[in-house]
Amino acid sequence: RGACALEAPAGVALARRSRDTARSAVWLRSVEAMSAAREENVFMARLSEKAQRFEDMVEYTKRLVQMGAELSPDERCLLSSSYKNCVGARRQAWRAVRILEERQGNKGPAILELIQTYKAKVEQEITDRCTELLGLLDSELLTMASTPEDKVFYLSMKGDYCRYLAEFATGENHSKRSSEGNAAYTQASEIAVSQLPATSPTRLVLALNFSVFYYEVFGSPEKACAIAKSAFDDAMGVMGGMDEDEYRDTAAIMQLLRDNLTLWTTSMAPERSGGMVDDTAVEDM
Repeated sequence: RGACALEAPAGVALARRSRDTARSAVWLRSVEAMSAAREENVFMARLSEKAQRFEDMVEYTKRLVQMGAELSPDERCLLSSSYKNCVGARRQAWRAVRILEERQGNKGPAILELIQTYKAKVEQEITDRCTELLGLLDSELLTMASTPEDKVFYLSMKGDYCRYLAEFATGENHSKRSSEGNAAYTQASEIAVSQLPATSPTRLVLALNFSVFYYEVFGSPEKACAIAKSAFDDAMGVMGGMDEDEYRDTAAIMQLLRDNLTLWTTSMAPERSGGMVDDTAVEDM
């Protein structure tokens, strides 16, 4: 007789199907629980933002990243807003303390030591949050980014937070952060110019912040103006036909580019021999 395929007894097959069904049910509950947890973190991040409790917002958005799934555009914006506000407040504080150090530092070593100790505390807080986000970008967000828009957004963000660290870093650390920031911005620019439209808010924000990087970190207003003007001119040439919402978003960023161009060209004018203007007047996003 010919060979026959062997089949599992009916009872074994039934048990196997039961196990598969049970596994499917467990998997489904796991997915539903993860979805519920994600929705809760998004809700709490928005609630924290409304309450202007940005430390809490950072923790909720960090949990979103650590869930291991690619962020939606809305979740991505929540992450950006949380760290921007959290770090931004400390950058503003650092600038205020630095000005006080310049004005009060001649009142004796005791006063100067108090100011410098406090400035170091603020710098450490900035460092902690920036390095935390840079770690998330390198280990999670950039590895999961699947679209040019996502890649440009996260690389631009990496450049931003290297820039924030470079603002007060010295020596080798300043060189390291400057180099890392420049590399991230450059890679983002290559993708943006080749794969995103000139009017894309993500591409324009990148150009805005990259130009600020050259002005503040590298001290090169000429290069800063070149980056900003190129982005402005490229977008201006194709703005016709945009719908109202797109036009409004693009126009708002282009106004910041124009404002910085005006500021920087004024600072380079021959009659202005006093050097660069105060960097707090420069606008970024």
